[in-house]
Amino acid sequence: MAEVVSLQGKTAVVTGAGSGIGKGAALAFARAGARVAFVDVKEENAAKAMAEAEGEGHLVVEADVSKSEDVKAAMAKVAEATGRIDIVYANAGINGVWAPITELEDEEFDRTIAINLRGTFLTIKYAVPYLEKQGGAVLVTSSVNGTRIFSNTGATAYSTSKAGQVAMTKMLAVELGQKNIRVNAICPGAIETNIDASTEQRDTDKIKIPVEYPEGNTPLPGQDNGTIEQVGRLALFLVSPWADHINGEIVYIDAGASLVTG
Repeated sequence: MAEVVSLQGKTAVVTGAGSGIGKGAALAFARAGARVAFVDVKEENAAKAMAEAEGEGHLVVEADVSKSEDVKAAMAKVAEATGRIDIVYANAGINGVWAPITELEDEEFDRTIAINLRGTFLTIKYAVPYLEKQGGAVLVTSSVNGTRIFSNTGATAYSTSKAGQVAMTKMLAVELGQKNIRVNAICPGAIETNIDASTEQRDTDKIKIPVEYPEGNTPLPGQDNGTIEQVGRLALFLVSPWADHINGEIVYIDAGASLVTG
């Protein structure tokens, strides 16, 4: 019988678990035997996602990852309920406002950075005291934007936050590796989620560079958009014992699209 990836006996915390990539990863972790804390800014979304999870002992936690008091309380709640934290997936994020820099409001830039980059910092910071007790794995959702692709004009705040997450991942892989905590990041491309619904684009056509890309979006036929299940499988591998020698790595999951359209 083939060996399967198992997270039996582990507790996983996933932010932004109410939908999209966070939901896909949380469900994958649950199928692998982990107790999963579904953390989301909207409790009802987390509860709906948790209702689809296999296994028992999961919990819902409402938290705004941009607020330190929310994140600190969330980690304490999970540790109290389950006795441990072994896996943390800092996934919560927004696309925010995409606009020419002269039209991007200061507070719009700040909000994107607060949720995407500060949120990642706070999630990891307040998880470390629990992770270091037995070692563990941290995963971050970055993006192809700001790391391989810079043609999405107007995405200054978003791309900056995503590039910052990559730097944070590498810095903390070195620092936390000494505590037996691995830190890696996933850079998804086009994934079928509802995040675009929360994206506001203003006058980006004014600054877009007219270029022609190769026909088709990816080198793999029929795979223009990925799914949350595909990202979930990658996330499961990276936080599992199968990836116990992988640290500080940035893994792209976009069917190679950023190699031909970046």
